[in-house]
Amino acid sequence: MNTPAPQRRSLHLQRYLITGILTVVPLWITFIVFRFIASLLAQFGAPLIGAVFGWLSALFPGLRGLLEEAWLITVISFVATLLILYLIGLVANRVIGQRLFAAFDAMMERIPLVHSIYGGTKKLMALLQNKPNGTQRVVLIDFPSAGLKSIGFVTRVFEDAVGRQLASVYVPTTPNPTGGYLEIVPVEHLIATDWSVDQAMAFVLSVGAVAPDAAFPSAFPAAATPPRDPA
Repeated sequence: MNTPAPQRRSLHLQRYLITGILTVVPLWITFIVFRFIASLLAQFGAPLIGAVFGWLSALFPGLRGLLEEAWLITVISFVATLLILYLIGLVANRVIGQRLFAAFDAMMERIPLVHSIYGGTKKLMALLQNKPNGTQRVVLIDFPSAGLKSIGFVTRVFEDAVGRQLASVYVPTTPNPTGGYLEIVPVEHLIATDWSVDQAMAFVLSVGAVAPDAAFPSAFPAAATPPRDPA
């Protein structure tokens, strides 16, 4: 039986529309994540670039209109921030840079309240670069309820009063991993993964769209096959 022409056109429209959506969604998620990161980097350098552009506008009045364009300030701030971060990393790997940063850390430790935030954040960054004792860094835990799994980063493994091993697990939110939850989980309840921190962060930032090929074979128990009735 032949399909009527209007119905065929409708099916073609639906098929191509769905294909277009599936093609665009990864690009859209990548754009959203990149825009979020670029916005943070641009905001970091915007005050400095704004001040420099203000100074240049006073020296060259003819360029004032161009230098006041918001898009130009954002682009230059983004590039300048990347350059500054690269230079900081370059200096930090030199002996003199390590001494300067050690002196800066000592100064930050003397400032009330600031040292708690700065020191805690720095320790977290250092912890994420090294594998904890007794478990993998990237794990799955039952969160927010039993039967559901969330990506977590083990920040510390310790023992309670009766000698049971517990893990401090940071569960980041998506797509903004700077907010999240701290959970105390028994080590035997952790589900180890072979993901690196970078792979896990890409998974969180992309709302699950970017992930390694390896799945979590032990994350969810396989459903039991019901026994067959005897013939």
